[in-house]
Amino acid sequence: PRPFSCLLNHVLNAARGNSRAAFSLILINGPLGAVPPGQRKDLLRMNKQLRKAVIAGNWKMNKTPSEAKALLEEIKPLVKDAGCDVVVCVPYVDLCTALEATKGTNIGVGAENCHWAESGAFTGEISAVMLKEMGVQYVITGHSERRTYFGDTDVTVQKRTRAGLDAGLTVILCVGEYLEQREQGITAELVAMQTKIALGGVSKEELKRIIIAYEPVWAIGTGKTATSEQANEVCAQIRKVIADLYDQEAADGITIQYGGSMNAKNADELVAQPDVDGGLIGGAALKAPDFAAIVKAASK
Repeated sequence: PRPFSCLLNHVLNAARGNSRAAFSLILINGPLGAVPPGQRKDLLRMNKQLRKAVIAGNWKMNKTPSEAKALLEEIKPLVKDAGCDVVVCVPYVDLCTALEATKGTNIGVGAENCHWAESGAFTGEISAVMLKEMGVQYVITGHSERRTYFGDTDVTVQKRTRAGLDAGLTVILCVGEYLEQREQGITAELVAMQTKIALGGVSKEELKRIIIAYEPVWAIGTGKTATSEQANEVCAQIRKVIADLYDQEAADGITIQYGGSMNAKNADELVAQPDVDGGLIGGAALKAPDFAAIVKAASK
């Protein structure tokens, strides 16, 4: 009988620690089972009232200060009515330009990395306290390109994350697997380990200034994208890790982005997933219409 099936689904999902999935199943299989499939995405989106959707552009090593100003002037009117948080993470040389260009707008500004020390003999590095004094609000830590090309490890990512929090910044913490690791079936274990190490020493209160970005390395800059179901599955697994480390309230409240080649065409399907709370956007963040389309998708 349908009521028993609904109850069984709820119990099974609760046992797995996935209360949002259980709630979604009740909505679809229970009293609202007659809702047409085309409207079910909206029901799942409603779960996002628990936390913020955040679209953050990661400009990587692109745009001179003059180019950054031009791009931001183009982006500003397109996202001024956004129903989600909007952030641009830009190269160090563009930070002053970005802060000035976004003054009085709904766009937050972030850096793409920071050192773990406040100061010292670290030629070429920038500290989190320097960023904070400039007026920067966000910083990315643990991006796969930093791990792959510049020797970042789980330990150094934890130290950078700690420095960002201590300086009063909101940290966008990146985790994700390589293609070989996905093919070996160890994605869940790897992402859980990265998350646990990076959050070492982070209190539940400090967790409110953490955004986690799941970025499958095999989907970054390759044109390949995880399916919406694959993205949601890993984001849900990360949320389960947070529940185990802290509690369900913390897990429900944390924003978990998808960061693997989200673009204007696939954004709507990705952000419609119940555990995907926006995106860390690479190439599409450098095109104002595309970035605005992604923001629009996350604002629904």
